[in-house]
Amino acid sequence: MDRSQARRPVAVITGASSGAGRATARLFAKEGYDLVLAARGADALQAAATECESAGARAIAQPTDVSDPAQVEALAARALAEFGGFEVWINNAGVMQFGRIDQTTPEALSRVINVNVGGAMFGSRAAITHFRQQGKGVLINISSVLGVVGQPYASSYVASKFAVRGLSEALRQELHDAPGVKVCTVLPAAIDTPIYQRAANETGQAVRPIWLLYPPRAVARACLRMARNPRRETVAGRAFGLATLAGARLAPGLSEAFTGLASRLMEFPGRAADTSPGNLWRPTQTKDDGLEVSGQWRRHDARRLGKAAGLAGLAVAGGALIAARTLRAGLRRAAPLAR
Repeated sequence: MDRSQARRPVAVITGASSGAGRATARLFAKEGYDLVLAARGADALQAAATECESAGARAIAQPTDVSDPAQVEALAARALAEFGGFEVWINNAGVMQFGRIDQTTPEALSRVINVNVGGAMFGSRAAITHFRQQGKGVLINISSVLGVVGQPYASSYVASKFAVRGLSEALRQELHDAPGVKVCTVLPAAIDTPIYQRAANETGQAVRPIWLLYPPRAVARACLRMARNPRRETVAGRAFGLATLAGARLAPGLSEAFTGLASRLMEFPGRAADTSPGNLWRPTQTKDDGLEVSGQWRRHDARRLGKAAGLAGLAVAGGALIAARTLRAGLRRAAPLAR
């Protein structure tokens, strides 16, 4: 690459060593960005940076635990030292933990919040400090559809994603005096990443993702759209995600019941498994573990397809109930006008 050319836009991406973060790094590299990549695992992170270099980008690997504000400040400082600034900052790093809340240690609950919420908050602080100085920039926070709709046995993760969505809203309000600085939120639906293999698990059962998975590139594309044309919020995995959000708004009680049932049927197939701290405290990814981006979950067996068909039937019935309730409510509101 000819370094004498005008400076390319720069994006900082946390959680870039695997999953949606790595997919996003790859896409941004192909689309003309230079990159500063952050994650805890140095080897896997360097492998991600090498991929981006192969796509024509200059990519810096900066090992970072985003729950440590000093390390996040060092990440921003590295971006400034290497490139003189950055145009986009993506808070993507996150960990997940499965278990009933009364059977989960306080330390595990706190760790999820410290990484997912603390990391987003410290990253937002570092990014906005720079963006205010340069007068513009795009901050993208990765929340989740689970930042709008709850899910059982993942209470700390759900709470963290609700918090990240609220953080973005608060920051947009704070930045009323900096119109060039944009804060965006991406709400991924069910994405096929290795987060399930690496999640902490206190349930005693094997865990797998729910049906209707989207590839990690869905998140990457959503981030690229936001970087180019910032909006308040968007869903990655739009069909399933938007349907889930619509159900939560129209019939929240029914949505809670359906989501809980779907989670119990689909995520916990009934196979025993050892409890594990997953990657809460240290990275478990290896450079060549075959789970760099995809979790390899998008291979449905007949049993899961059968369950999916059953759940689809419930969804249709639920949709009919929502429609009936909405119609009845509309007729009640219209009745006084007809008299």
